[in-house]
Amino acid sequence: MFKFLTTKPLWVNVVSGFVLLLLLLLLFLGSLALLTQHGKTMKIPAVTGMSFADAKKTLQSQGFEVQIQDSVYYDTMPPLRVVKQFPEADNLVKVNRTVYLTINRAEAPFIQMPNLVSMTFRNANMILRQYGLRLEDTLFKPSFARNSVLDQLYKGETLKPGTKIQQGSSITLVLGSGISGSGFIVPDLFGLTYPQAKSRLDSTGLAFGAVVPDNDVRDTTGAYIYKQSPGQFTEDGRPNTIRPGQTIDIWLGSQRPVRKTDSTLAAPGGAPGN
Repeated sequence: MFKFLTTKPLWVNVVSGFVLLLLLLLLFLGSLALLTQHGKTMKIPAVTGMSFADAKKTLQSQGFEVQIQDSVYYDTMPPLRVVKQFPEADNLVKVNRTVYLTINRAEAPFIQMPNLVSMTFRNANMILRQYGLRLEDTLFKPSFARNSVLDQLYKGETLKPGTKIQQGSSITLVLGSGISGSGFIVPDLFGLTYPQAKSRLDSTGLAFGAVVPDNDVRDTTGAYIYKQSPGQFTEDGRPNTIRPGQTIDIWLGSQRPVRKTDSTLAAPGGAPGN
């Protein structure tokens, strides 16, 4: 062959080499098109709503690659279901194309509970939806702030802001019902400890106003009430009335007070109340 090349004119060798190179290039391009199936397209099947296992099987059986792109959580959808696919169904793409799936998580993620106290009911309900929480129930408690959130409960207990809770959990909101038009006699708090009085007021829809401890009171939970305003009776002996949502001011002493026989209040140690 070397002798053949050397006995031929140079231009013949150049043309022969060019033809050979052209044949090799055409052969390469033909094999490349065959390997990559150039120009062949397929329609992507719809797998949204399928389980991930079924979606993967369906796509791979038609020659597509499958990859999980993201995961979200919807409590209205079974776990590990396909929420979204890309490219979308019925798009024409080349074979061997990768289809990216977004699936529903198997378990709800934990989030921090927002602070809904003092919000209006409308805003609080909107925030609950934004955080993926559900409104379970609403309770009403007498308060000046009508339809304002007074407390947020989870399984009957107050849920503090920032507490970890799973998305999809149900929250109960305690709302202010406004001040009732009907009144009742002011409860007598004389001689009660602070916790005892608070429990009594909570049961009637009342609250503390000003809390004035004496100088020797170190812990209000162990102090006693020796004066309140308004009192149970007026100066001329008529009953005082109060409505739910209103407040009572109290004065606290470290010693249990003694009530005088004339029904006036006595400060700790027997000194008359102001």
